[in-house]
Amino acid sequence: MKKEQVVNCQFSVWYPTFKKHTIKSLILPLPQNVIDYLLDDGTLVVSGREEPPSHSQNNDSGEEEEIQAPEFPEFTSKVEEAINTLDGSVFPKLNWSSPRDANWIAMNSSLQCQSLSDIFLLFKSSDFIAHDLTQPFIHCNDDSPDPKINYELVLRKWCELIPGGEFRCFVKENKLIGISQRDYTQYYDHISKQEDDTCRSIQDFFQENIQYKFLDEDFVFDVYRDSRGRVWLIDFNPFGEVTDSLLFTWEELTSGTNLRDENCGGETTEQDSPAFRYTTSDVTVQPSPCLSYRIPRDFVDLSTGEDTYKLIDFLKLVRVTMLFR
Repeated sequence: MKKEQVVNCQFSVWYPTFKKHTIKSLILPLPQNVIDYLLDDGTLVVSGREEPPSHSQNNDSGEEEEIQAPEFPEFTSKVEEAINTLDGSVFPKLNWSSPRDANWIAMNSSLQCQSLSDIFLLFKSSDFIAHDLTQPFIHCNDDSPDPKINYELVLRKWCELIPGGEFRCFVKENKLIGISQRDYTQYYDHISKQEDDTCRSIQDFFQENIQYKFLDEDFVFDVYRDSRGRVWLIDFNPFGEVTDSLLFTWEELTSGTNLRDENCGGETTEQDSPAFRYTTSDVTVQPSPCLSYRIPRDFVDLSTGEDTYKLIDFLKLVRVTMLFR
């Protein structure tokens, strides 16, 4: 995978060409001081609130020192205006990634944001966002200099998407070779019942709107098929290991072998039919791969007070520990 392929998958690069086929979005340049704040591990104070939070702590001299989150008045104003334009709720992402590994930290366990403070909380807790900011070309195999990246905050109008309607599509040499259920850890009965229609509608969407129009001939794109059968473009990703291959392996996708064990389209021929893979039984259901990014549930319950019994057990444990000291 070349660095140019990664650059071409940036949201702002492809969005102008395909915006009529995707969800309404607004793109804001990310100032350097905001990038520095997102990468700063020195504070857990969340910035971007209407009234920046502050608290006091004792320093060595016994005096109280007030700690405040950094403020970005101009950027905050632009973000608030964009959120209002998009009906008050947005899905945030950077040039490539969304903070989907950090939804556990949000009060509603969702990526739905209504303020800049919501966005900052997710971004500062996300390894995916940190990867975008620090090493976006780590999986590239060419020796060319790293291109200059102009980082951007992408705000998409919030839509309630059913995970069972999301699919990842793999394109090699401008040919759609594979389609995978996006949320492969869960079993969705409707996918098997609508297999032919789903595969055909995605293939038609690709041929009519994407094929030969993207900047590369090898790439990955995500789509959403709604309850009416309409297909929406969600994102583009590089064709390589930096992108999750889901129910395929990258060895299969790059070699083109062993893909057609589960063809879709019924009567279509092997030549024009992509492989379509999905979870076929609830017996194979797996935990979400993003669970590994979460802190233990007990810690969350203790910090929020949601489980009083755990708090009581914790206090008993502290008391016993103190007695035996």
